[in-house]
Amino acid sequence: MPIPFEFDFREPDYTSVFVHRAERLRRIRDKPEMLPALKAYYRDHPDQFIIDWGCTFDPRNVERGLPAVIPFLLFEKQQEWCDWLVRKWKNQEYAPVVKSRDMGLSWLTVAMGVTLSLFNEDMVIGYGSRKEEYVDKIGDPKSLFWKAREFTMLLPPEFRGGFARGKTDPHMRLLYPETGSSLIGEAGDSIGRGNRASIYFVDEAAFLERPKLVDAALSQTTNCRIDVSTPNGMANPFAVKVKSGKFDNFIFHWRDDPRKDDQWYEAQKEKLDAVTVAQEIDIDFAASVEGVLIPSAWVQSAINAHEKLGFNPRGERTAALDVADRGIDKNALAFKDGVLVESVHSWHGSTVEDIFGTTEKAFNLCDDKRAFKVTYDSDGLGAGCRGDGRIVNDMRKENKLRQIKMSAFHGSGEIHDKKGKIADGRTNESFFANYKAQCWWDLRSRFKKTHEAIEKGVVYPFDELISLSSDCSATLITELSQPTYKKNGAGKILIDKAPDGSPSPNEADSVMMLFDLKASVDYGSLL
Repeated sequence: MPIPFEFDFREPDYTSVFVHRAERLRRIRDKPEMLPALKAYYRDHPDQFIIDWGCTFDPRNVERGLPAVIPFLLFEKQQEWCDWLVRKWKNQEYAPVVKSRDMGLSWLTVAMGVTLSLFNEDMVIGYGSRKEEYVDKIGDPKSLFWKAREFTMLLPPEFRGGFARGKTDPHMRLLYPETGSSLIGEAGDSIGRGNRASIYFVDEAAFLERPKLVDAALSQTTNCRIDVSTPNGMANPFAVKVKSGKFDNFIFHWRDDPRKDDQWYEAQKEKLDAVTVAQEIDIDFAASVEGVLIPSAWVQSAINAHEKLGFNPRGERTAALDVADRGIDKNALAFKDGVLVESVHSWHGSTVEDIFGTTEKAFNLCDDKRAFKVTYDSDGLGAGCRGDGRIVNDMRKENKLRQIKMSAFHGSGEIHDKKGKIADGRTNESFFANYKAQCWWDLRSRFKKTHEAIEKGVVYPFDELISLSSDCSATLITELSQPTYKKNGAGKILIDKAPDGSPSPNEADSVMMLFDLKASVDYGSLL
């Protein structure tokens, strides 16, 4: 749902928003018969209700000469999350939400809880956190129910659902008499041991002291559990669930927030230690894990690196396809222009009939991107792409469409340039366990050099670097830092793409194949 007027999140004009709301409220009060239809609309569009009437609170605005109480205008990713949440509720599904710090998720969860309670009868929405003071503490803005009370009281009286401060908000409870709906709060080991709930939010789920007790209790409490948290390493149930591939995770990355930019990110790096930045800003679950192949700091440096370093990244347009079946993994098709990774498209195997359908879809996307060379993973499922590709190309020829040149990527194949030397003087053959490890290591080298060029001013040939378009998905950004490396008994490098049972990083795999060392690629005339 759109904001009903143009709004600049970095240079906000809140006065005009309040004036707009006041005019709308005047019209409603002039014609109160509009209210039933309007409430029916908001029942189906809770995000629009928040945009139209919701307020939030940020005391940091005062130092900027802005009011602390401001309109809660949802940016695109927040609106997307609201729609996602409603689907989870109606489909009775559990799902984790992974977020960077300071993304407004606490306010958004309570705003949605209040809104759903205002326009739906007999809802019970639960909120749990590791400490009671984080759920409800009178006068403490960090508590969830303080936010919920404020959000409700800042609404026009017509939309408060009979809520009255001091009467319908006992400790750890907020009641909405007009619909019979309520918000309930619990903390610590007591999470999930109270009333049954339509939706249950677990705040900062990665930091619970005894998460397995909470898991057991909530399994009998709700059909829609939403865990919300920043990462806290890999050794907790939240990380296991996020990495399992069993759930429809929602990722809130700081680059999804229009209020934040690279200058904001640099300020965070100045204030925070490297592990905290990687974990809580860059959403890196493996921030403190040894052997991470491509650290998240390197990935962040590569975003729009060509702009930061002032070079032309463009050359030959190519694509790479990582093929999946109808299991939990997705197909991923990556595109690059020279050393600029432009985008990655992913889709579940269930959306196409078979590998033939995947190949046909990939070729159609190549048309859209004007990329007529595609590398595909020929080990395993992808082996069928060659035959299917021939058939699709024959069909394209009949329809007078340009042919797509296919190139097989054999990750289990022989090492490229066996006698060639790497940095420490060892040969490629003696250093890498297989070709896939060699290509992943080459991708690591590109990110490392790009990071050093940006952070330390080290000069490298531009065709040895990599630049990620800021249009690339948060999924790709997090997946690139998932693989780890170690040495086998012979001292050769092995890559573990899915440490601790994580799902395969399909989008990152497709980007790795974009830089296939055996492919004949023209990077163009880099300036």
